[in-house]
Amino acid sequence: MCGIIGYAGHRPAVPLIVEGLRRLEYRGYDSAGVATVQNKEIDLVRAEGKLAALDEKLSHINVTNSTFGVGHTRWATHGVPVEKNAHPHLDHDKKIAMIHNGIIENYQEIKADLVTKGYEFRSDTDSEVLVNLIAEGRKHTETMLKAISWALNQVEGAYAIALVSVDEPGIVYAARVSSPLVMGVGVGENFVASDIPAFLPYTREVVFIEDGELVKITSSSWEVFRADTLEPVEKEVRTINWDVQAAQKGGHKHFMIKEIFEQPKVISDCLAGRIDTNNREVILSEIADMTPPERLHIIACGTSYHAGLWGKYLIEQWAKIPVDVEIASEFRYRDPILSKGGLALAISQSGETADTLAGIKLAKQKGLPILGLCNVVGSSVARESDYIMYTQAGPEISVASTKAMCSQLTALLLLALYWGKRKGTIDEETYSRAVKDLRNLPSILDAELPAMRLRAKELSREYSEASSFFYLGRGQYFPLALEGALKLKEISYIHAEGYAAGEMKHGPIALIDSNFPTFAMALKDDLFPKVKSNLVEVQARGGEIIALTNPGVELDVEHRWILPEVWGPLNAFMALPALQLFAYETADYLGKDVDQPRNLAKSVTVE
Repeated sequence: MCGIIGYAGHRPAVPLIVEGLRRLEYRGYDSAGVATVQNKEIDLVRAEGKLAALDEKLSHINVTNSTFGVGHTRWATHGVPVEKNAHPHLDHDKKIAMIHNGIIENYQEIKADLVTKGYEFRSDTDSEVLVNLIAEGRKHTETMLKAISWALNQVEGAYAIALVSVDEPGIVYAARVSSPLVMGVGVGENFVASDIPAFLPYTREVVFIEDGELVKITSSSWEVFRADTLEPVEKEVRTINWDVQAAQKGGHKHFMIKEIFEQPKVISDCLAGRIDTNNREVILSEIADMTPPERLHIIACGTSYHAGLWGKYLIEQWAKIPVDVEIASEFRYRDPILSKGGLALAISQSGETADTLAGIKLAKQKGLPILGLCNVVGSSVARESDYIMYTQAGPEISVASTKAMCSQLTALLLLALYWGKRKGTIDEETYSRAVKDLRNLPSILDAELPAMRLRAKELSREYSEASSFFYLGRGQYFPLALEGALKLKEISYIHAEGYAAGEMKHGPIALIDSNFPTFAMALKDDLFPKVKSNLVEVQARGGEIIALTNPGVELDVEHRWILPEVWGPLNAFMALPALQLFAYETADYLGKDVDQPRNLAKSVTVE
């Protein structure tokens, strides 16, 4: 998730833009850059690494006095994090400078067409393709506004862009589809940015830009149009009362709750370019030349390990590939027997987890190819892997992982479908239904999250004094029970244990009493009757139960938490945020440091 800012006003643009980027540092990034226009030329400065590297470069040059420009901090999606892939990007003739947050799904087809027209490319990014497409449009249209509209009508995917041109000094254009963009309205100056903190010291007057809208700002004016038709759009200016810290969190109290609510977008971003909606096909170009493995060894830690356990159920069911899920810190010290024809799948949010990297090294020594599944382009896992799938979750700031797991589940489900189709082991009805319903999942989840939070808040108040919790589940919900217990213990410090429900009778049931509540995964599936029997056993020992379930399910427990029923395995994407929200609301009510719980680090980079 990149940070972008555009400015048109009366102040020197470069220092203002750099300060705006600094206020977007919380988004995470691997390179940064700024572009301004003066004397009919674009001044472009970019640097790999954190913002300090850009500051260092700028300190050795005469910064232009231009009063308009654009700036960017990059969270890499296409191309490794090196300077040539940093933003802003210039068109072929160096007349337009553009910044971009998002993914252009059909960039390869557009690039191929532009190459035939003589365009040369200096980077590996989809963003450079878009700025050249706009430049091509400028050759055939009367204005830059029309050129941008012409180009955007041809692209598919998600984007928030901002650009400046040597032919139109003092003007910044911006547009969005499925990526954040907001406009700041000042006195003698106007702003566009991916988030409010970028310009908050200068104005609290804000215009929220919607999907499919195109913005034109100067120092003294702003206009909004429909990107496809250029029909003017009337917009309301709102006054924001947030401070800078609150603005970084989108008005939320903590990053964790912000990231929980970002999960619908995370699913959409992970699917982008990987599902052909018209043909209902899963397309994983990252592994197109890989033969489906004869056996899969998943190596991961913590939440990523739970995601791997969940993926095991689907990969074995649909792709008929036997799956071993290994805790990386144990795997690295074994002498595992890894047969020829196998594949190691390393899952890590950061791509820097020490035990997972050691597991990769061991698997390589045993002769296995490596498929990396991570969130950070250019990370150690990405570099050490033979194949890499990026989860596209964007930066996750809260130590307790939420949206990263959601993205991992999405990617694993896609893998199961893709391999199942390649091997001919998944029936066509299941395959088509999964692909179809995946596209609808983000909107269903987005609509349900506010109600989920209210229910979580109610239940957290009732059980905040509990000293221990059981989390029970069967089948695909067993890994979610493990994750629910982990979330509760790591941020609220309430002891919690996740169990396969059928294992409860093999010892843990001895702990059940009226002061030891159970959180059950009791959603409608083939294993529900078994779960129901386990819950009757809990009640017979005086234990109270919170049950995540679906409409129409017959279940007599103390607290039914009813979630909308979606198709099959997709119900996990409804249950996961409910578990996260219960942990969050409990920890917040108890006054804990939700985003930075004691003794924990975001990425475990040492043993």
